[in-house]
Amino acid sequence: MPSAKDNPAAPSKRVSPRRTAQTAKPAKPAVGSDVAAVDKVDTSYLQSLMGYNARRAALSIIELFLERLAPYGLKPVDFSVMTTIHHNPGVTSRQLCAALNLLPPNLVGLIQSLESRGLIERKPHPHDGRAVGLHATAKGQTLMVQAEQTASDLEVEKTTRLTPAQRKTLLSLLQKIYL
Repeated sequence: MPSAKDNPAAPSKRVSPRRTAQTAKPAKPAVGSDVAAVDKVDTSYLQSLMGYNARRAALSIIELFLERLAPYGLKPVDFSVMTTIHHNPGVTSRQLCAALNLLPPNLVGLIQSLESRGLIERKPHPHDGRAVGLHATAKGQTLMVQAEQTASDLEVEKTTRLTPAQRKTLLSLLQKIYL
């Protein structure tokens, strides 16, 4: 198979060396040099990787999520924790960590922050005297109804190229990876 050296017009996957800020003008390659330029970037290998595709899809949704949920003062992890508490009154911190794959030290500050904002409250667990259940306050419940509607709307918006059946299949397939 001929190489780029044999055919200088052939596309090459090699990238030209990085230039520093001091070298504003592109250097001219020496005659007979095998340095080539890329007209179209080939990402086909990356597009064959599950992680790459999942991350790209997530980033496109998260960018809009951050923008749309900013008025509620919720980041993705705050939203996940609040939604879980909202739909599971009395859930414990231990259960939250297990369900959302969070480390306990990371949850402590988050719970304190949500509590100081008046969104959740702690109540004694009815069956375990050592545990404390987390409950959304009336303010937290109202916030989550609005925030969840916003999140649902933006997901529909970002998945308009999918049919409802494709969306359901995609969710099911993604969950098979991590559940």
